[in-house]
Amino acid sequence: MKLMSAVIAFAVALAVPLCAGAGTPDEAKGLWLSADKGAVIEFKSCGEAICGRIVWDKDAGTPADTCGVQVAQLERYDNGAWRQGWVYDPRDKKNYKGVVRVKDGDLFIRAFIGVEVLGETEQLKRVDSVPAMPSCRL
Repeated sequence: MKLMSAVIAFAVALAVPLCAGAGTPDEAKGLWLSADKGAVIEFKSCGEAICGRIVWDKDAGTPADTCGVQVAQLERYDNGAWRQGWVYDPRDKKNYKGVVRVKDGDLFIRAFIGVEVLGETEQLKRVDSVPAMPSCRL
């Protein structure tokens, strides 16, 4: 019984900060610089959903180029986050369940298998434009 209570408390502790500071559906739209500063992802509407696509990659023009790769498609905005869709990690070339939310001006992409609490989150920073070089040929 104590173990179950501890597991539930841990899950709630992880989930609560992700819900705080929730914004509007349009806050996720725009240009976002990845945590490693190696890519810029543009989030915009795609029908009723929101989609993210790499529009700048530090490796543009090389074999590691990911320009134009769609990295997210989330169908429903609910409880401060875009949900019910997928995110793609070009590093391991795998799709995951995903959640995208904006908190305190940053975009958080959470990728997971099964339950959200057990996933990994990447924090992106908003940018006004993509760097000039190297450029993606989209």
